[in-house]
Amino acid sequence: MSKPPSPPQNRRPAIPAPGEGKRGEQGHIGYLLQQAAAAHRLRMERALSDLRVTPPQFAILTMIAAYPGISNADLAKLTSLTPQTITVIVGNLEKAGSIARQPSASHGRILENTITTGGQSLLADCRQRVAVVEAELLADLPANDERVLRRWLVRTTL
Repeated sequence: MSKPPSPPQNRRPAIPAPGEGKRGEQGHIGYLLQQAAAAHRLRMERALSDLRVTPPQFAILTMIAAYPGISNADLAKLTSLTPQTITVIVGNLEKAGSIARQPSASHGRILENTITTGGQSLLADCRQRVAVVEAELLADLPANDERVLRRWLVRTTL
């Protein structure tokens, strides 16, 4: 039995650019979703960096603003972050004065998170930058295709 030829030493396989080979339309859909998410996160990090806000912090601020009084456990469910990560991020946002925490009236061991006035201002600044990132992302996509894409993305999580 003969061995398959080995590649010449010091030669690596060519890595395709984004959009080519398995990184393009031939790729597995899960990989393409992951690749798109990574590219989007990088754009978000760059857009929010001078505000000293990370994409997970933006997500948490967004959810606290949308659902005042939300617990850390519910934030973890909504943002797909671990409870440990939520604890760190919420603690940092509280130290920065962007959110406030208080015991729940119905369950004293649960702390409810609310956004502060400073947090609302910070979130407004973040939203302006995120709107630019999202507009660039969707620039070449017809409105009807965007609706289809949004429905499909939601369905993938059900």
